[in-house]
Amino acid sequence: MPFPDIDPILIEIGPFAIRWYALAYIAGLVLGWRYIIALAETPRLWNGPAPVTRTDADDMLLWAALGVIVGGRIGYVLIYNPAYFAAHPVEIFYVWQGGMSFHGGAFGVLVAMMLFARARGISFLPLLDLVSAAVPIGIFFGRIANFINSELWGRVTDAPWGIVFPNGGPLPRHPSQLYEAALEGVLLFVVLRLTTHRFEALKRPGVVMGVFICGYGLARTAVEFFREPDQQIGYLFGGWFTMGMLLSIPMALIGASLAWHFVTRSSKPATAAKRK
Repeated sequence: MPFPDIDPILIEIGPFAIRWYALAYIAGLVLGWRYIIALAETPRLWNGPAPVTRTDADDMLLWAALGVIVGGRIGYVLIYNPAYFAAHPVEIFYVWQGGMSFHGGAFGVLVAMMLFARARGISFLPLLDLVSAAVPIGIFFGRIANFINSELWGRVTDAPWGIVFPNGGPLPRHPSQLYEAALEGVLLFVVLRLTTHRFEALKRPGVVMGVFICGYGLARTAVEFFREPDQQIGYLFGGWFTMGMLLSIPMALIGASLAWHFVTRSSKPATAAKRK
């Protein structure tokens, strides 16, 4: 299949350009923020008052945005291409060209939420549960933007849905960005939606966070079998592993352990989070 004719730049006026990549981040953050508010304002999901107010959620948006952008870029620079950026340090700031690490972004958000919780006197675990429930929304839009940018494409395939990417050579490849949008975005969102609404896991702080970490680790590991590893890193340990796998498999194990720990920590649901 030919790559769809989608210009990465939506609007360009002189030096000013609006890119789909930037819009994807904005859409993920704004819709995730609205979803957090919706969860916080659904009383039946909590044993008492929700851990954040609407004002908290509004202010948290900026903190989360900074965590995603700074953490995601630093993660990509340090994990995936340190040699190149050491030689071209100015390009570290060229975020509009792509090159963001989910694992780095996740760590950035974790740090940002820890600082935000401390500044506002909000219990940390319930706050992370809310953020975790909304993250797949941002992942979905981010992976769609990766597809539009013709980056992070998959391995060569003879599947009928293989796509010839503009910068991926003459052979068709797995549209692994769309696989990730489906698994890490749509499917994981559905799983977390069931976790929060059907099983009312927000009443047990830490469970939703654990399910998210485990679910993302499993989904990303599965997609790595179809995704072309970064050229500068390639395959590791004799071709059996990729960097994505090495980062995601521990996530799945840690997430499963955390979810199990918080489910079994007590026989009764934890009390609702309260401000200090």
